[in-house]
Amino acid sequence: MTNANAKKVLMVLTSHADLGNSGEKTGFWVEEFAAPYYTFVDAGVHITLASPAGGQPPIDPKSESVDAQTPATRRFDDDVEGQALLAKTVKLADVNAADYDAVFYPGGHGPLWDLTDSSDSIALIESFLLANKPVAAVCHATAAFLNIKDAAGDYVVKGKAVTGFSNSEEDAVQLTDVVPFLLESELIKRGGDYQKVGDWQAFAVQDGLLITGQNPASSELAAEKLLAALAS
Repeated sequence: MTNANAKKVLMVLTSHADLGNSGEKTGFWVEEFAAPYYTFVDAGVHITLASPAGGQPPIDPKSESVDAQTPATRRFDDDVEGQALLAKTVKLADVNAADYDAVFYPGGHGPLWDLTDSSDSIALIESFLLANKPVAAVCHATAAFLNIKDAAGDYVVKGKAVTGFSNSEEDAVQLTDVVPFLLESELIKRGGDYQKVGDWQAFAVQDGLLITGQNPASSELAAEKLLAALAS
């Protein structure tokens, strides 16, 4: 039974599977989906999963490697119900922001290519913000906030404390020359007050309705901040 009073959170995943021209695959990072997903599930939140193309979103194969496993990813590996839900994400174009209390964007490199410029995603996030609802993203998915503007036509990240995958972290995974842009640099270009901690350390920041996490280690923290925003 679903609690009729339960908060409703939309999680938006990438549909992009190709890592630039590298010949390698990308998609969403399992930890950045699984940790927030179970943070919400365990809090009694009702979750809907969406992606630009609908259906099964691509998983970054590197996020399934042994050294990328966490308690949340292992829980997801054993979660038949969760896997079935993931296999049939709804199309982003069919989503109505009015049906949800908040939105969360898991990362992975995929969002850099499809969610940054997605008109459906941009319209969706702008609708959430107009309705005074919190929006959250972790790691590369903060790219989904890059082209969001407020009623005055300014970038919403302008003057806001934000984070996302850092340039030094991108360099560490040797993808600086593969990605379409460097997220830290683009957030700064748009006037964002970009903040970070050391590579791979957990860090999330909230400024008004915007909640962002730096890297995979920050996914649960970002989800917890979103839950706190929903409870306030």
